[in-house]
Amino acid sequence: MDALSDVLKSVRLEGAVYRDAEFSAPWCIQAKYGLETASAQLAGAEHIMFFHFLIEGRCKVRLAAGGEVLEAGAGDLILLPQDDTHIMGSDLQLKAVATDALVEAAARAQGGLVPLRAGGGGAITRFVCGYVACSRSVCRPLFEALPRALRIPVGDGSASTALRELLRMGVRESSGVRPGSSSLLAKLSELMLVEALRRHVESLPPDGKGWLAGVRDAQVGRALALLHHDPGRSWTVDELAREVALSRSALAERFNALVGEPPIQYLMRWRLALAAQMLRSGRDAIVRVAERSGYESEAAFNRAFKREFGMPPAGWRRAAAQ
Repeated sequence: MDALSDVLKSVRLEGAVYRDAEFSAPWCIQAKYGLETASAQLAGAEHIMFFHFLIEGRCKVRLAAGGEVLEAGAGDLILLPQDDTHIMGSDLQLKAVATDALVEAAARAQGGLVPLRAGGGGAITRFVCGYVACSRSVCRPLFEALPRALRIPVGDGSASTALRELLRMGVRESSGVRPGSSSLLAKLSELMLVEALRRHVESLPPDGKGWLAGVRDAQVGRALALLHHDPGRSWTVDELAREVALSRSALAERFNALVGEPPIQYLMRWRLALAAQMLRSGRDAIVRVAERSGYESEAAFNRAFKREFGMPPAGWRRAAAQ
């Protein structure tokens, strides 16, 4: 049992779409999938994470808003957890071509979910790109812990080969309409995301801070896993400390230093995240959701939910339905 696995179990990935792309130098594109586009293909998509996995060649990537330029090569996964508009190419000083225009032109010429091909005829860069749809409220610990753009080296060994084959399978499934495709794509995307996040956690500096650093820590990671595994239990810091073989004060200090908030406050936020998902996907009365979230009154639940998400539970449910 570990916190990362429990979060990913709760995320309930809703699906993915994969596209095969090939560009030749010099080239520069501007990309963003967009929740509206995803919703047209995956009804009910609440949030998407965009990615590129390089199969051949090299390229540079940065957010359109500016920031660090990432250098990527074959075997690297570029993950954009917030689906930010980004610039990608052999030369980022070139005028960027919007991928929407390339997609529309290719679709008119060939129809369907077609491969992307563009560039000046020089060195080839090939990659699989696409997105993963998930629940925004439950994924929030990950969003808050990850940079807005990151390069995750998968390498050229067996793991890279396996991931490459999974993504190629995703391209084939996305291109056709076959029974069970949505379920298969969701499973493929989950495997890809788990492998990417595991590698990112392993690459964090020893003195790193944040949720993922807490996941990696032996005692704090165990405490996080316990909270995620049984969020309905009336946990106290004393109980958590006994479970992870630390003193109460040592756990409280270590948890707060790594995760950025006390254990019980973190638990309340996690319960509210699960409540938001229940409100979005279920039909239970709000008072029942409040009870399952550890609140003795609906009024107290309403106040806490509004503080966390900016609107009361009833408004959240209506917005999700729309």
